[in-house]
Amino acid sequence: MPSTSSLQSHLTVLETSASLFSSKPVFKLAVKSQANDTADTWTPISYKAFHSDVELSARYWFKHLSAKGVSPGSVVGLWLAGMDYSDVVNIYGISRAGYVPQLFSLRLPNPTVVYELLERAKAKAIVVERSLKEVASNPPVPLLIAASIADLDSSAKDTLPAFPTPKSKHDPLFVFHTSGSTSGSPKLVPCSAEWVDSIVFKSGECSIPKDSQRQDVTSWMGSVCHIAQSTMFIGSMQHGGCTIRPTTIQFSSNELGDMIKRCGLNRLHQFASFLSTHLRRARDDPKLLSLFQSLDCVLYSGLPLPKDEEEFALSKGINVVNLFGSTEVSAMLISQGGSGPSARWLRPLKGVKYGFFPIASSTQSEAVHVSANSQLHELVILSDSPDCPDTSLRSKTDGHFHTGDLFQEMQPGLYLARGRDDDWIKSLNSLRCDTKAIEDNLRATCSDLVAECIVVGTGRPSPALFIEPLTKMDDEKLKKEIIRRTRQFHARRYLHEQITSEEFIVVVAPKTLPRTATKGNIRRKAVEEEYKALLDEMFDME
Repeated sequence: MPSTSSLQSHLTVLETSASLFSSKPVFKLAVKSQANDTADTWTPISYKAFHSDVELSARYWFKHLSAKGVSPGSVVGLWLAGMDYSDVVNIYGISRAGYVPQLFSLRLPNPTVVYELLERAKAKAIVVERSLKEVASNPPVPLLIAASIADLDSSAKDTLPAFPTPKSKHDPLFVFHTSGSTSGSPKLVPCSAEWVDSIVFKSGECSIPKDSQRQDVTSWMGSVCHIAQSTMFIGSMQHGGCTIRPTTIQFSSNELGDMIKRCGLNRLHQFASFLSTHLRRARDDPKLLSLFQSLDCVLYSGLPLPKDEEEFALSKGINVVNLFGSTEVSAMLISQGGSGPSARWLRPLKGVKYGFFPIASSTQSEAVHVSANSQLHELVILSDSPDCPDTSLRSKTDGHFHTGDLFQEMQPGLYLARGRDDDWIKSLNSLRCDTKAIEDNLRATCSDLVAECIVVGTGRPSPALFIEPLTKMDDEKLKKEIIRRTRQFHARRYLHEQITSEEFIVVVAPKTLPRTATKGNIRRKAVEEEYKALLDEMFDME
């Protein structure tokens, strides 16, 4: 086992990279145009400047948190959008000051749920985005407003705390949260020093440059309050890479072209739902296709890329790579890349200990399509793997972490993802949603109104509810009544899990939703396929 002094973290990576790549840009920040959907300019931030800002942030937060009686080692909540440079500086600064950041994004809008999670993590303070000052009333711990970059200058002469070193590999460095709600709120995902060390190692493998003589330039994937962007940024920093913050995460193909031509983007990192839009346009746009072909790597994560789009990209020489991960484990598997059928197959990252446990055919999800003689395996993170999540998230039966993700072994050590064995789906932002919880709540609150229901929404901004009514009530009146009865339940959930408007409820005739032949259960994937055009229109998606 490594000693604690040898454990790597986001902070040790920054220290090393700021020394090795001092003058290189670590960020390029979009300054949005008033005239169109791209950036007017891109402001570079050097490694030296970022390191200096993080140390200023550490001085600032050590002073202000100490004044509130919050001692180093305490958990401090941060409720931020996670999309700005200042958010990264606040998070890294609070960590550099010796505190443990507990990260909330704005996708969790309910302060009651946030406060409950603060209390579960034994947090001693919360830092909120300025726009949340009025929303975050009566918190259970001292509340502070997130610092702007200009605010930090006031602390230039304040004390810089000693560089934090964990006393034990079990010491927490972060607290994240599952991206979906269970029993009314997300679960805590405590991240130990050993776990973060494994993230540094794995993210470095995922970000190895094709040409070590050239600086890699990557794209910002999502909120740094979630694990995906946090991981990819650590990986990029290790190799002296630069991360572009676009005008929006769902940036246009025009802005993608600008990032390639004006900023030198050579590694595109995107969630599959957003990447799909660009690939569809590239079919009819030779210039965009050519730009894709010039990239060293097109890495996607979250959801599977539609097979026809992935095959199109691979057939055109685009180096598409799938990085398979989760909040609890971060990156786990990576695809081969290149060309041919094996380009899509996944292998575990180095230095991990995973099991692929065979599952009984009766537990296979109806969303999984494999031949009758194909054995499916569940990916299990073994208890002695350095990236195995906190014990609170592991199975009480065998001590391992069961992901619920199913795979088919194509060749020894190479796998193809085949869905899940539960009722969770992933939204447009690749965040999870427990469809069964929504359905169960509807049955409990509207049993006199609804005969059957199903929640769908894979790859959509939020879920949609299909119902077969039990009553002769007018459809619009029925929808309004369902929203009224379920409002309290949805108010506690992430934005991507909520159904709060009648426009996301579809009423169909009884016994018309597609069902399984044996048990008569409604088939979620079949509903999504049959009503695809309606769902596209509902969410205004191409």
